[in-house]
Amino acid sequence: MSENSRNLEYGVNDVPPAGHLVILSIQHVLLMFVSVALPVIFAGQMSESAEFAATLVTFSMIASGLGSILQSVGLPFIGSGYLCPNVCGPSYFSVSLSAAWIGGLPLMRGMIMIAGLMEMVLAPVVQKLKHVFPKFIVGLVVAMVGVSVINMSVTSLFGLEYKGDALRSEDILIGFTSLMVMVLSNLWGKGFLKIYCLLTGMFAGWIFACILEPEYLLSLAKVSQTPFFALPVIGPQFHDIRFDFGLLIPFVVISISGSLKSFGNLLAAQKISEPARQSVDFVPIRKGLLADGFSTFLAGLLGGMAVDTSSSNIGLAGSTRVLSRWIGVTAGIIFIVLAFCPRLTVVLTLMPKPVLGASIIFAGCFMICTGLLEMFGEEWDSRKTFVVGISLIFGLSTAFLPELYARAPVMITMFFTDPLPTTTVLAVILHQVLNLDLLAARLMRKKVDA
Repeated sequence: MSENSRNLEYGVNDVPPAGHLVILSIQHVLLMFVSVALPVIFAGQMSESAEFAATLVTFSMIASGLGSILQSVGLPFIGSGYLCPNVCGPSYFSVSLSAAWIGGLPLMRGMIMIAGLMEMVLAPVVQKLKHVFPKFIVGLVVAMVGVSVINMSVTSLFGLEYKGDALRSEDILIGFTSLMVMVLSNLWGKGFLKIYCLLTGMFAGWIFACILEPEYLLSLAKVSQTPFFALPVIGPQFHDIRFDFGLLIPFVVISISGSLKSFGNLLAAQKISEPARQSVDFVPIRKGLLADGFSTFLAGLLGGMAVDTSSSNIGLAGSTRVLSRWIGVTAGIIFIVLAFCPRLTVVLTLMPKPVLGASIIFAGCFMICTGLLEMFGEEWDSRKTFVVGISLIFGLSTAFLPELYARAPVMITMFFTDPLPTTTVLAVILHQVLNLDLLAARLMRKKVDA
């Protein structure tokens, strides 16, 4: 194991033994599968056939897998080289659905391609941010990566699918049992049990769910009706790509938001992969954003849903101290293979929602606390209090009051979209504004010295 990773199970450049590499990758694949629900829901909203849904899932998984490989390998000009898998991006869902309602799948594909190109154009700008991300703002961004999964994780833990669903005591029990198995395996487990704590908790929760709620066991009967291997059925909807510049603004807004979210994820990945680093290295982050934009473009080109970096998988890597980028490569390969294996895909999509929710909460805990430790790891003052406090209040308000920002002008909705990008943008701006007096004083001293 490398010198830089002696406090880790596997450092970012370490290659685990083949057996461990596959099983560790499967842990990440299980988290990545949470996002497969998006193309299924999309097909349902469009009232499309089962064949259409299966093809959309296949192309979305291929794009996610290729994006994960590209991101983790870290080629000379593209890819961060960190364990940072890609999944179907929920932030693109609503605008993609709007485009599909207007012009069908061809229009959605074209607009997703434009959004990907926009992300690629924005990637080089990150090189200009070296002086606007001090240590406490980096910590804030890392913490917000964990906060950004709260909504999805908690609703899943309680087994909720639609707004207004009733809470069931069985789902709550399954969710918290799964979570505690993961946590206790991580805290008290040794060796195999500690490294595979997420996998252990998932299967323990699944077995417990089948015992407590027989319908989970009965649902597995669908598996026998599904072929093990199948090629996608490419219907007429997948034969064309169209564009509508009337939709350009909402897709540009979402691409900016997606870039900021991936920026936060990549900052978090760098922090946990290189804990000894004192300042941000923006080169791999720039390459990572370029890879993220290219993966989104590729998703539109193939005919899948837009993809994005996964906060949950970064949290899992940090909590298990297993950070090898080759896990991201292997997970991407497995995800692509599974895209052509409907039977295995159906098995994984039948995993109880409370178990999936427990998995995301488990991963999110690490991100929140790592960010807070980083944020308060240096001397504090009133300036930082206002930068962090104001940013957090308005950032979190986007989750508490989404209907408020839905009615706001475009210039507001461009940035007030989600807790992570909103908090990041405000923190950077406020840090510069509230330190103008210090900047002016430094300039005056330089002028006097000259």
